[in-house]
Formats: sequence, C-alpha cells, structure tokens
Amino acid sequence: MTDPIYTAKAHAVGGRAGTAKSDDGHLDVKLGYPKSMGGDGSGTNPEQLFAAGYAACFLGALGLVARGAGVKLGEHSLDSEVDLIKDDTSFHIGVRLTLTAPDLDKAQAEELLHKAHEVCPYSKATRGNVKVELAVA
Repeated sequence: MTDPIYTAKAHAVGGRAGTAKSDDGHLDVKLGYPKSMGGDGSGTNPEQLFAAGYAACFLGALGLVARGAGVKLGEHSLDSEVDLIKDDTSFHIGVRLTLTAPDLDKAQAEELLHKAHEVCPYSKATRGNVKVELAVA
C-alpha cells in the first residue's frame, strides 16, 4: 500500500452477536441479528454500518465532483440500502444509493451521481464485485 492519509481502526468481538468499537471510542456499538434473521433487533449489524459508511463517503465524493464542476448542491442527502443476499454457496451484498437534491434538475443530479460513483472509495472498493444501483429521488 502507499502512504495512507488516514487509517481507521476498529475491534470486533463475537461477530454478529457481539460488539464493535473504534480505537478512538467514537464508534462503540452492540451488534445483533435483525429480526428478519431471527434476532431480537436490539443491536446494529454489519449491513447498517456499511450502509452508513457508504452514504457518508459517497456524499463526500459528490461534494468533490460538484465543486469541481462549479455546481452548488444546495440541500441534499443520500439514502443507502444494503441488502444481504443468500447465494448458492454463502452470502453477498447489493447496494442501492438514492440521491435527493431538490435544487438540481434531474439530469444534472444524475450526472453528478454517476461521476461521484467513479471517485468514491467505497464505490471503487466494491466495483466489479457488488451490484450498486444509483437513482435520483
């Protein structure tokens, strides 16, 4: 690897029924199975954590491409949905990202959405391995 500008560190114990904590203490969560997987739904799960991280990272990439294009985004948000999908041998994930940007026309929002998908580190990490659907609300 090249020289990172930042390294996130986390420690997990107990898998889906355990805990996860970042080294700086800002993230400290109880993990649990969602009700749809037989759990009581009392903790967060890896899919929720991935969805939140992807959405936050993607919004950073969106801001970068918007600034580069001289576009003011105005009020905007991103909804991220991460599906856990059973396949023949194990599991995989699928992602849907939906941008809400009422100050932009739909064509402009779609263009920025696709450009952000090209530069977002999460998008780069999943490209070719995870199906990601992009939409503008």
